Amino acid sequence: MQTHEARLHALREELKRRDLDGFVIPISDEHMSEYVGEYAQRLAWLTGFGGSAGTAVVLADTSNGKGAAIFVDGRYTLQVRDQVDGKLWEYQSVPETSPAQWLGENAAKDARIGFDPWLHSRGWAKGVEKALAKRGAALIALDSNPVDDVWQDRPEPSPAPAVPHDNALAGRSSADKRAEIGEWLTANGYDATVITALDSIAWLFNVRGSDVSRTPVALSFAVVRADGTAELFIDPGKVTPDLAAHLGNEVQVSDRAEFEAALAAMHGKTVAVDPERAVAAIFKALDDAGATIKEERDPVVLPKAIKTAAEQDGHRAAQARDGVALTKFLSWIDREGPSGEIDELSASDRLEALRRESDRLTDLSFDTISGAGPNGAIVHYRVSEDTNRTLEPNSVYLVDSGGQYRDGTTDVTRTVWVGPDAAPAEVKDRFTRVLKGHIALAMAVFPKGTVGSQLDTLARQFLWQAGVDFAHGTGHGVGSYLSVHEGPQNIGKSRGTKEQALLPGMILSNEPGYYKTGEYGIRIENLVLVEPRKIEGAEQDMMGFETLTFAPIDRDLIDVSLLSRAERNWIDSYHAKVLSVVSPRLSGPALAWVEAQCAPLEG
Repeated sequence: MQTHEARLHALREELKRRDLDGFVIPISDEHMSEYVGEYAQRLAWLTGFGGSAGTAVVLADTSNGKGAAIFVDGRYTLQVRDQVDGKLWEYQSVPETSPAQWLGENAAKDARIGFDPWLHSRGWAKGVEKALAKRGAALIALDSNPVDDVWQDRPEPSPAPAVPHDNALAGRSSADKRAEIGEWLTANGYDATVITALDSIAWLFNVRGSDVSRTPVALSFAVVRADGTAELFIDPGKVTPDLAAHLGNEVQVSDRAEFEAALAAMHGKTVAVDPERAVAAIFKALDDAGATIKEERDPVVLPKAIKTAAEQDGHRAAQARDGVALTKFLSWIDREGPSGEIDELSASDRLEALRRESDRLTDLSFDTISGAGPNGAIVHYRVSEDTNRTLEPNSVYLVDSGGQYRDGTTDVTRTVWVGPDAAPAEVKDRFTRVLKGHIALAMAVFPKGTVGSQLDTLARQFLWQAGVDFAHGTGHGVGSYLSVHEGPQNIGKSRGTKEQALLPGMILSNEPGYYKTGEYGIRIENLVLVEPRKIEGAEQDMMGFETLTFAPIDRDLIDVSLLSRAERNWIDSYHAKVLSVVSPRLSGPALAWVEAQCAPLEG
């Protein structure tokens, strides 16, 4: 097996063979996915980095000492240093810098920097071209990816069949969804739209798959026309008779390999394309074909985010099921954790086994973050044999996990104290401040038109009062038996001109946290549903959140003296609801434990 140093050397030799001075390697695939199939894990193979967001730049010439850099955001500041060799790679922090800025400062004059146009957006390419032009260097679109030429035993794309997703669970038929897209195209004078995001295609055609770990999608592209008909580009081996019957006569099924040729045949057509979700190669193909390109957000994105009544009901059912599994796990941790015989891997395995007691679970929704002590301070930590830690007595344990059920996608984080002694005052203070922020967001009432950044401060205010903060968003959208991270809705610090207003039917996470490097991490995460709120005397439409996740919050970490009466009432009410949801499905020690955990707060 090649070392990462040998892989980096092999790539540099390939770049020299191609007369290239550098190459950019993102975590991405042909669909601009956040999570990608094993065949597209080029950055992980090259560097060892296991996060879900990052980019590397490799220069062929290392004589100036600036030969390779890896770029990650605040979620991965600790993880990248644990997984990527600092002797080979410079660590770069986004947004303080970027690949474009770094190349603009370090690429040689007249350098030729390669990129794979099937892995980057057109906007990204234009930005890097501009930065390189200042040095007289050029960005070169490549016909093939040089990493693939040196990656020994690179996996093939998944051959798994695509499967129909029951219309009863979706709440709408594919024909109805396509008709809506067709009406939008007609109203705007467009002939067609290219759909590239895998979760958009899955939602639009009511199809699911298993081509990407933890995300039930099938590798495919689609073109939807103004009359509501569509062409789905997918490996023929994935199309079963059941799927063909499900798609019906208005959906033409073509080989995924024919997609580029179909783009080349769009001469004279006006085509809507999403610049954030379609790669540069798609724009190039349409430009070369003589099509008129209209940059528009993928028309599936917003309706997909607004869950149907059936999807909302399915999600509630999935959350109840998931809450039972998590409650069993938390009661087990409470009993067995202080023994010093449980480690992060065995805990993660136990939680997965409890989830798999449900025959409706198809997969986890992401790799479980099982972080003991200092590993919990790594925001997107992924446990391995090398990093596995024992849950030590009198320490903090953080577990962020979720399941893919056929009726819903779950994502929940709990932080617990592994006794037997009482938690230190500082840990309880930080936990309670995180909890107060979580409650403030859960109780928020806001007018129509509110965006996530307007609510973000609610979750951070109590941490700010203590001079601390957290370096990740407060909330992300969640799909319906789809991606655990879904746009366009979110809750975070950033304020963008195109920020999406929150709308009834959207599901988001509520997950403030605190992380003390080298010691412990705290996060409390529930999923919430945006719902209309009727307020007597209100002069405008108002909204709030319905909490969907039900599992106890560790009372051993709460400093009750820091809570207001309203906050205590929220916790007591929440725990009463947890008890009503999960206790009918529990017995024995787990039932006794959850009854004690969900008793009203004292003090």
